[in-house]
Amino acid sequence: MPPRRRRPEECVMARFVVIGAGLGGMSAAYELRDVLGKSHEITLVGQGETFGFTPSNPWLAVGWRKRDDITVPVAQYVGKHDIRYFGDGAASIDAAANRVVTGGGETIDYDYLLICTGPKLAFEEVPGSGPEGGYTQSVCTTNHAQKAWEAYEEFLKNPGPIVVGAVQGASCFGPGYEFAMILDADLRRRKLRDRVQMHYVSSEPYIGHMGLGGVGDSKGLMESELRQRHIKWTVNAKVAEVRDGEMTVVEHDAEGKPLSERVLPFRFSMLLPAFKGVDAVAGVEGLCNPRGFVIIDKHQRSPKYPNIFAAGVCVAIPPVEVTPIPTGAPKTGFMIESMVTTIVRNIEAELAGKPAGFEATWNAVCLADMGDTGAAFVALPQIPPRNVTWTKIGKWVHLAKLAFEKYFLYKMRHGTSEPIYEKYVMKALGIERIKAGTGNDG
Repeated sequence: MPPRRRRPEECVMARFVVIGAGLGGMSAAYELRDVLGKSHEITLVGQGETFGFTPSNPWLAVGWRKRDDITVPVAQYVGKHDIRYFGDGAASIDAAANRVVTGGGETIDYDYLLICTGPKLAFEEVPGSGPEGGYTQSVCTTNHAQKAWEAYEEFLKNPGPIVVGAVQGASCFGPGYEFAMILDADLRRRKLRDRVQMHYVSSEPYIGHMGLGGVGDSKGLMESELRQRHIKWTVNAKVAEVRDGEMTVVEHDAEGKPLSERVLPFRFSMLLPAFKGVDAVAGVEGLCNPRGFVIIDKHQRSPKYPNIFAAGVCVAIPPVEVTPIPTGAPKTGFMIESMVTTIVRNIEAELAGKPAGFEATWNAVCLADMGDTGAAFVALPQIPPRNVTWTKIGKWVHLAKLAFEKYFLYKMRHGTSEPIYEKYVMKALGIERIKAGTGNDG
């Protein structure tokens, strides 16, 4: 049950636990502190000792960034804002008792729980995939991107075919396109591009689908970009199996029936996996859907457990449309920020004895770097019909992503709840962060 609503004059402390110390989790902890003040107890539970800026992982994987450039020691910085940190992850959640047990055995009681864990990477669903026991690389985490850079360094000594893409069930396609084009740019800079055949493989029904049913003229623009870079592609595809140096890819028709099977050789490959919910969250009865994603209402809260909120990749969002090969809907960094702000505003209202009526807008904004230029995908809202939908390519996108990296890392180091950059860029793109509702349906 949710905690009793308290009048401000009671000045009773509320206990907050935030699980996940990534883009959503650290932002949520800082915003809770900034908005609610110092009288409440905030505990952050993450996996590992550092925050890594995930959007910069493709740069790390080709050596354009060093690990220290895009990471922040969590405890050192959140501690300055009186936020406790446990870096051994969450082992279990007892939602009935309002309690979290960490990987180290610490028991933490809460009045409100914010789940911002990100996903569990389901490499096991494609045999032979993944950097841990498989033959493909990943840019989903900082550790994976570091491993990808080490594998790429070896590749550069003896270049050959490259395969990049996203497997069946994936919901995050932007980094796949981004990494393919960053690899192309890096190989051209090294004067090695003429020695490398590149192939893009995706479960999307067409190039530029992005899990969003297309965004403006994303199909035509992205096909043109791939052609210009001599990158071949196979879509509507399932990766059946990955072996050392080759993978079996099955192309399907518009009804999802197999058309042809081919073997693609590679000396270097990066495949984005499907996502699932992390074990500790997925194990809570009635909290998640069958894939382990948190079921939420329009106020970002669990219908079954009203004092549990969730933001980011861990939330359950239905696909934008049914595709022949399963694809999911992406949850971009800008959308995650909107979710976090919505949660904090709703909790602020509830602590003041008011209805939690704020709603996230769920606008999809993706800035994909291409080395010296970039592509911006904007879908407002994410699920059609939309008020705004376009894709634009230009050097300004590359510069905007560089600025986003710098300002977000500044935010993580200084505990700023909303940097000026995010405010003004989102306003320039016509993006509304949150909207106020009239009541609480949770």
